[in-house]
Amino acid sequence: MSFDDIVDRRGTHCAKWDMMDKLYGVSADDGLAMWVADMDFAPPQCVLDALQARVEHGMFGYFGDDSEYHAAIQWWMKERHGWDIQPEWIFTTHGLVNGAAMCIDAYTQPGDGVVMFTPIYHAFARVINAADRLVVECQMALNDGRYELDFDAWDVQLDGSEKLLLLCSPHNPGGRVWTKAELEGVAAFAKRHDLIIVSDEIHHDLVMPGNTHIPMAKIDGITDRLVMMSATTKTFSIAGAHVGNVIIQDETLRAKFAKRMGALGLSPNAFGLFMATAAYSPEGAKWVDDVMEYIAGNARIFDAGVNAIPGLKAMPLQATYLSWVDFAGTGMSREEVTRRIEKDAQIAANYGPTFGKGGETFMRFNIATQRSRVEDAVARLTKAFSDLQ
Repeated sequence: MSFDDIVDRRGTHCAKWDMMDKLYGVSADDGLAMWVADMDFAPPQCVLDALQARVEHGMFGYFGDDSEYHAAIQWWMKERHGWDIQPEWIFTTHGLVNGAAMCIDAYTQPGDGVVMFTPIYHAFARVINAADRLVVECQMALNDGRYELDFDAWDVQLDGSEKLLLLCSPHNPGGRVWTKAELEGVAAFAKRHDLIIVSDEIHHDLVMPGNTHIPMAKIDGITDRLVMMSATTKTFSIAGAHVGNVIIQDETLRAKFAKRMGALGLSPNAFGLFMATAAYSPEGAKWVDDVMEYIAGNARIFDAGVNAIPGLKAMPLQATYLSWVDFAGTGMSREEVTRRIEKDAQIAANYGPTFGKGGETFMRFNIATQRSRVEDAVARLTKAFSDLQ
């Protein structure tokens, strides 16, 4: 199947398409779903074949012997990211929001501060608040349309009550691929403030051609305070599998996490494990390379179209398939911008303020969809803001 082929997801219990009318007032009949971060592409054939094999077998009991699954993860991390891991480091969670929540539960207490560099993935604040921890928003500097880490300001801001840092690498929603120097700065910052680093690297495979992701685990001197999180779900368009990995090298951190996993009785869904094992393969790798070339083409079209509208500016995308668009230059209120996007353009997109401080004038658009839909979105936005031309 070509990435250009439209798969009708309406009426399939698809959050992205079937919930946008209720949440955004955008009809699935003639609207565009550009909010939830999953792709409108079918997964690679190797994943579909793995599921089909289970269906044909006809038995759906408990999953046992995860050695092949662990070996696939080891192979992928070594081949794609130059990172050597051991099977005993790997915990499988119900996705990475669950993984982040588990880390917060294992390594902090109610009332402790959890640091995030904002704007950042909106689900983090939700789980921090639900766990009765404090959200500590360290707002990034925005210089020439690029996010930068402002450690000097944050050193003054922290008061010692903070215990954990949630890092998004590559960054969602800004699409930054952090440099080695920046990651070393994060490590030094965490040491100064005695923070455990939970590095969410769910987008680590979704890197634009010409950019290279560096796993936080490859930064020296932080093994004793580092928890890594990765998943196949974003990479291979299998978000509904809700399977992710928390990878912990340090024995002390690993023991604490294992204790909480055991106390909560968590175990993974077998279908997710079969899909992940199949995805982490040479065939899966080829598919990722192809899909990122396609998404890069979408980004060029979307950015050019958006940036041609006076007052709109799409942040240059180094990773992810999420375009972060600033509407500050329009001079319009947030309500007016939203009305034009949802009512005039009939596009459902994520609201910038939900990503924390610094997101107030932004909207996030998912461009992991068919090229024709990206071109349609540009035309709709151009028309909705035509009085600015």
